[in-house]
Amino acid sequence: MASFGRGDGAAFEALYRRHEGAVFRFLLRTLHDPASANDVMQDVWFAVARSADRYRPTAKFTTWLFTIAHHRMIDALRAQRPTEPLTMNDEANDEGFDHPELPAASGTEPLNALQTAEQATALLRAVEQLPPQQMSAFLLQAEGDLSVDEIASVTGTSFETAKSRLRYARAKLRQLLWEFA
Repeated sequence: MASFGRGDGAAFEALYRRHEGAVFRFLLRTLHDPASANDVMQDVWFAVARSADRYRPTAKFTTWLFTIAHHRMIDALRAQRPTEPLTMNDEANDEGFDHPELPAASGTEPLNALQTAEQATALLRAVEQLPPQQMSAFLLQAEGDLSVDEIASVTGTSFETAKSRLRYARAKLRQLLWEFA
């Protein structure tokens, strides 16, 4: 980021390639709409580009990046009509969007690939059932690989609140996945 701030365009490309997947998955799994996730993703990276000359490494770059993503995601959720449900819409699945970010391991047999896809679908559906704050904390850790301290910083909460949200999210996911099994 410091190199990009000094005008190195290749540094921005490297940052984008390194982090685009995790940020997009975080946004998609929270917003449940590929178009909205793409729009917010653009906002996030425009904010990164605009802030390049002012960036100071006070925390890990990923913490700073996911803080921006989290804030933009909350803005997008607030802009949605309050009657719009926060669930995966069926139109996305009709258009061929089938969670491409969770492929089966290469070289697996068809039955194993089917089981892996079913498990991934069950996990995504379980994550969608989490309360928004728990979902956000869980996805920041799962997609952003952020620590509890970093999640607290990104969400503007205390360490204990972030830790609690993660604990409740995991417990709820265990319960939902147990019911699936």
